Amino acid sequence: MERAVRAAEQALIEFEIAVETFRVEVENFSRLHHQKLGPMYSRLDELDALIAEAKAARSGDPEDLRRAKEARALVMPMPGVDELFHDWLDSDGISDDAAAMLTDRPVRPPERVRPSEEVRRLYRELVRQAHPDLAQEDTERERRDAFIVRVNAAYGRGDEGLLRELAEEWAAGPAPVAARLSESEELYERLEWLARRKELLALVARELEDSAIGSMLRMAPEDPDRLLEEIAEQLLAQVSEREAELAVALAAE
Repeated sequence: MERAVRAAEQALIEFEIAVETFRVEVENFSRLHHQKLGPMYSRLDELDALIAEAKAARSGDPEDLRRAKEARALVMPMPGVDELFHDWLDSDGISDDAAAMLTDRPVRPPERVRPSEEVRRLYRELVRQAHPDLAQEDTERERRDAFIVRVNAAYGRGDEGLLRELAEEWAAGPAPVAARLSESEELYERLEWLARRKELLALVARELEDSAIGSMLRMAPEDPDRLLEEIAEQLLAQVSEREAELAVALAAE
């Protein structure tokens, strides 16, 4: 029974590591998705509203007027040129990356979406060593809880240096409390708690996977940066199409 409990504890820790790793990936990808593509989505909404308004002004049809009003209601404040092309323009005009894209020269790699492999390795190792579920006493659990909060924060920032410092701190800290013998009732209760904890984590994992960003990450788990590039290319093409459509609509007035 003790071996079963220990095995269940380790399995739960590995599962928590996997869930937390994916959560950070989803959070970082979501932030980068908004940063890189948000202005383009806003520009598309603005163009859709302008097109609908031009059509309504020309036709005067109540249905066209209604659609134009609905389209305008969806529009966030329109981004300026600097915001729309915030990675394309610099103090000298068009940036090196933008020029490279227009001339087919290599473009510098995009900002990392996920922590580096070394950061991920350090994080996993620290969680395996310091996880609160390995504590046998309340004071030890509290110490581990506080430490893991700091580990998670450093991992979320991808801070390799801080994770190494935390690893040294843990190695120099109090030795883990030796496992003590438990009564069979306590072991059964422990197994039940571990099972409930795993069910809760499974729900969190499912929500992350089913989210819009999680679904996008599953489409390109090994290269999410490239997925962002592909979406950006599609959005830029759509912006060009809408602008051409708007020009035609305005010319017809």
